[in-house]
Amino acid sequence: MGLINAFSEWRTNREEKRINQAEALGICPDCRGRGFYTFADEYYYANVYDCVSCNGSGLFEEWDRRG
Repeated sequence: MGLINAFSEWRTNREEKRINQAEALGICPDCRGRGFYTFADEYYYANVYDCVSCNGSGLFEEWDRRG
């Protein structure tokens, strides 16, 4: 169980660090401030979707308001 707990703690610390860095920069941690995601499908067409976490703004404040 020690290995599983260590891995879980490492993941939690890594996520907190990522969020803290995004907050310092003022960007959404999910889309990295871009406000959108792109997904390539099987035909290599890029589909663009607004970031639902920050409502497409790319700002940390919008991301933080979601809860």
